[in-house]
Amino acid sequence: MAALRVVALSGSGRALLGTGNTLKTSKASMSFASLASRKKVALTTLGVVTAGGAGLALMLHQSVKASDWELHPPNYPWSHSGPLSSLDHASVRRGYQVYKQVCAACHSMEYLAFRNLVGVSHTEEEVKALAEEFEIVDGPDENGEMFTRPGKLSDYFPKPYPNPEAARAANNGALPPDLSSIVNARHGGEDYVFSLLTGYCDPPAGVSVREGLYYNPYFPGQAIGMAPPIYNEVLEFDDGTPATMSQVAKDVCTFLRWAAEPEHDQRKRMGLKFLMGSAIFIPLVYYIKRHKWSVLKSRKIAYRPPK
Repeated sequence: MAALRVVALSGSGRALLGTGNTLKTSKASMSFASLASRKKVALTTLGVVTAGGAGLALMLHQSVKASDWELHPPNYPWSHSGPLSSLDHASVRRGYQVYKQVCAACHSMEYLAFRNLVGVSHTEEEVKALAEEFEIVDGPDENGEMFTRPGKLSDYFPKPYPNPEAARAANNGALPPDLSSIVNARHGGEDYVFSLLTGYCDPPAGVSVREGLYYNPYFPGQAIGMAPPIYNEVLEFDDGTPATMSQVAKDVCTFLRWAAEPEHDQRKRMGLKFLMGSAIFIPLVYYIKRHKWSVLKSRKIAYRPPK
């Protein structure tokens, strides 16, 4: 390929080249020593305040962190924790049964509807039968009065209490949290929930727990108002799985993970498709880039000044 030649006009080129001796550029230089005394004091104060605030925030973070008696949940080998692993839908089905028979007495799931179970853990006919077991308050009718009707697929899970005040009154002042996104709302996710459900024990020597509270080393403060909700054979699974404490906790944690992320399986499936497409698309784009830019990247630019 012929080299590109850049030729400057004789008059303008000499004029531009000749102005190098006459033009002067000013160099901007700034240092801390050249600043005024007020600016020095202001910058020094700002630096001290920033460093002190960062140190104070770090100290407060360490002070309010888990105490010596609070345990951090271990990392359990969940079957859905892998980058390409899906949820165990049989476990999700059993977990819903645990929620319905054990947890729903105190905890709500107001962001989950019966229709969300269709195709995940139950068939449409099964979900319709589950929804019809509940009496839903609806209305008003043509007379302006509220009425009750059997539940349907579009209804959300009914709440155990009509309002937060009633929930506190029934639980000695403690408000049971909503479980729709509890796995994402707690540090540790399902590891924390599993450890909390199976971590009830007697307080160690020298630790006293107020009446009406229960000792749990995984709960912040170690004193929790919820009584131990699960134990061996707390219920009987429909599929015949032994309902041990660990099995019940595992299944309800899997169900809560699905409730917090209904798109869990679809997200990983789309990620796998994206990786497979990128494996073909990226090398192709790289080849086209090298092919199209080879002309520009291999050119030579030569400057020949006028004689």
